[in-house]
Amino acid sequence: MPALSAKGTRLNRRGLETRNELLQVTLRCLADGGPEAVSASLIAREAGVTWGTVQHQFGDVDGLWAAFLEYVLGDGSATALPVPATTDVGERIDAVVGLLWSAMDLPAFRAIHQLRLALPRDREELEAAYPLTAAAIGRWDAAWTATMEHAFAGLDLDPVRLTRVRSMLPGAMRGLYNEQYLSPYTDSDEARRGLVESITAYLVERRPA
Repeated sequence: MPALSAKGTRLNRRGLETRNELLQVTLRCLADGGPEAVSASLIAREAGVTWGTVQHQFGDVDGLWAAFLEYVLGDGSATALPVPATTDVGERIDAVVGLLWSAMDLPAFRAIHQLRLALPRDREELEAAYPLTAAAIGRWDAAWTATMEHAFAGLDLDPVRLTRVRSMLPGAMRGLYNEQYLSPYTDSDEARRGLVESITAYLVERRPA
């Protein structure tokens, strides 16, 4: 499907180059900066373009953030999660936790984290103020669900408990990742082992009859 401007017109080669540059600058600004980096005006300045150019490409800030999320999701680097073929639940969990831990250092993950920190927490408020971005986040969550289903395919696990693990794991990993920079007394390797063992025990625990 050809890339289109915010008005639905097909972008020429120069337009495509401008769009790609804006998305790359967005990734760099969000990944390298703090909350103040979540600024469409800053991104336009860093890219050396006018706000009118951003509007032509994306319509408004909602369109920019949505396009950025689709841009990162589209390259597969942030959601690819190969897992071993083993049927051992602990080994599967260990693989998922290890890969997520490594992914925390990727610019895409840092950028998305900064963006989501700046967006409204309330779902209704988010969908009202940033409908395109909210829809893109929904597709991200669907991709994460599919990734986890693939990671544990073929295992006889309680689907309710697996759903809870899927919802909990990104936040737990982010907390452990941040904690390593906050406390010199925290052993992040041991913390991850504890997380793996806890999740494994939860998933393999005998379900009540």
